[in-house]
Amino acid sequence: MAGLAGVEKTVLNHLMHLLHGQVHQIQSHMGRLETADKQSVHLVENEIQASIDQIFSQLERLEILSSKEPPNKRQNAKLRVDQLKYDVQHLQTALRNFQHRRYAREQQERQREELLSRTFTPNDSDTTIPMDESLQFNSSLQNIHHGMDDLIGGGHSILEGLRAQRMTLKGTQKRILDIANMLGLSNTVMRLIEKRAFQDKYFMIGGMLLTCVVMFFVVQYLT
Repeated sequence: MAGLAGVEKTVLNHLMHLLHGQVHQIQSHMGRLETADKQSVHLVENEIQASIDQIFSQLERLEILSSKEPPNKRQNAKLRVDQLKYDVQHLQTALRNFQHRRYAREQQERQREELLSRTFTPNDSDTTIPMDESLQFNSSLQNIHHGMDDLIGGGHSILEGLRAQRMTLKGTQKRILDIANMLGLSNTVMRLIEKRAFQDKYFMIGGMLLTCVVMFFVVQYLT
């Protein structure tokens, strides 16, 4: 059993060393992708993918061998296998990202070549400007602007009317107080009059605020 365990450990270390070497080789090949031309880039990609697939197939064997390590060394062996698996997965992701960028770049180049090689005619539907839709949209915008101007003008008139009513109420309050003083009314009656005038003031302010809120929501709805 001891001899078998030693053989398995030797195989584990040898296979781990071999796969680490393949990972470093794949990393060097990844650098070739950026400098490879269009004819050879596919070959480099296939070569890298084949090496990655080979490492993935050997990782299963490594996991089995690491599980047979002695308990005091099993955790360390598992961490080494997990790190190797992470490195290979990272390489696989990097390869797929490069392929995705290459596919997108080639698609853009094909579209550019098709656009440059295309011959447009005066009645080509792709080059016709939708004038009717543009005019209709512009007309709608102008109607909205006119409606907002009318709404703002109406709100301004309402505020001016409320301001005039406020001045009238203040003048009326002053005249009532003067009359009350002349008639010798009690202080209680005068306080009631002042309280009512104070409440009317807040009613007026509330009406102004409500008008502003309504105007705001109407403007938001129109825009």
